[in-house]
Amino acid sequence: MEKKINIHIEKLPEGYYLATSDNLQGLVAQGRTIEETIEIARDIAKKILEAQSFENIKDKFSSFNDSFDYPLVIGL
Repeated sequence: MEKKINIHIEKLPEGYYLATSDNLQGLVAQGRTIEETIEIARDIAKKILEAQSFENIKDKFSSFNDSFDYPLVIGL
């Protein structure tokens, strides 16, 4: 079963990217690129969810649908 977790990504002054989530407490990921940061966040989220009882938190997340919006950020 797939679940959707919203993450917030911001660029740090040092040039790295930081990802956090209001939906999943404890999710903090940092990477050199946006792609790396998203991949690290995905791995951390999976580990957090595996460590917790999924039944206790399943109502916090919306189900993953066949179509969804994804913010694509392009620097010019």
